[in-house]
Amino acid sequence: HVYGMRTLSVATGALAKFVVETDFAPTDPFKDHSIRGAVKKGISAGATGFSAFLVAVLQGPDVTDRAYMLGLSDGDPGFISLVKGRITDGIPDAAPGALGVLRRSTQSVAIGEWAHLRLDAIINTNGDVVLNCFRNDNANSVAAPTWTAIPGITQFIDDALGANSGSLPFTEGRMGFGGRFSDVGRRVYFDRIECIRET
Repeated sequence: HVYGMRTLSVATGALAKFVVETDFAPTDPFKDHSIRGAVKKGISAGATGFSAFLVAVLQGPDVTDRAYMLGLSDGDPGFISLVKGRITDGIPDAAPGALGVLRRSTQSVAIGEWAHLRLDAIINTNGDVVLNCFRNDNANSVAAPTWTAIPGITQFIDDALGANSGSLPFTEGRMGFGGRFSDVGRRVYFDRIECIRET
């Protein structure tokens, strides 16, 4: 099944879903997260005004809470971006170093194109969080992915001092997916969501 979201009015807001199974909401402190899933910005009433993303180490149950997000930016064209920020801000169309964007791909993703993505948050006991991002080529099945590096997105270490990102790292939380919207008739889709935690 594919999960879809569509806006019915001209309003700015966000919607996200997170796993509520035992030991996932939230995970235990200092336990690694891996969220994988296919994400698409669908053909819509416009090419901007929406973003779609996977979520790891979400700090609370509300869309105003902060997390690590990997997804498709609100731009034309859109890029795969790694962001540290609030669900309500989504994946902005910005370069790394601005608006919470930590890394951005050098290749764009067209409207209507699926991106099968993976975000691993390795949470070390010293407080550092190592963020690794991958993509499965669309020629490969989502059931048997071949994960490769995303061009332009290198490993990011959110260090225990908060120097690299400008704020302290997240060491426990929730996993899921979401979309952020600012106009009517915007559509995003999600498929093959997998949430894996360290035991």
